[in-house]
Amino acid sequence: MKELTDILHAEGCSCVICKDGKISLFRQRGVKDLLHLLKSTPDELHGAVIADKVVGKGAAALMILGGVVSVYADVISRPALELLNSTGIPVSYGVVVPNIINRAGTGICPVETLCMECNSAAECLLLIENFINKQNNN
Repeated sequence: MKELTDILHAEGCSCVICKDGKISLFRQRGVKDLLHLLKSTPDELHGAVIADKVVGKGAAALMILGGVVSVYADVISRPALELLNSTGIPVSYGVVVPNIINRAGTGICPVETLCMECNSAAECLLLIENFINKQNNN
């Protein structure tokens, strides 16, 4: 995991994924990269180790659904940590925060808000997909 966190910080990525020794770097903000991987190439997540800058409940849900085996987050929300812990996925982190804050710093991240009342990763997926689709259509 140390190698992935070193790359995460040195390269300024949003997310670094290691699967079968192959390291992939991702740079989009939010959950877009994770959702894209889950929908288009789910094998890239299954059995993977992930280092991410910010993990909210939505990102945690996508990681769980993708079958990741270990997660590091610089910042993780309490709801994300609880969801990951409920599945037994090992998690390490820099800091736990009550919720992920939106980019403007004016409130809770919209994906975190969407997933707040969800009890499972599967419940989060449809909400996240609808949110991203709306974002892409604007």
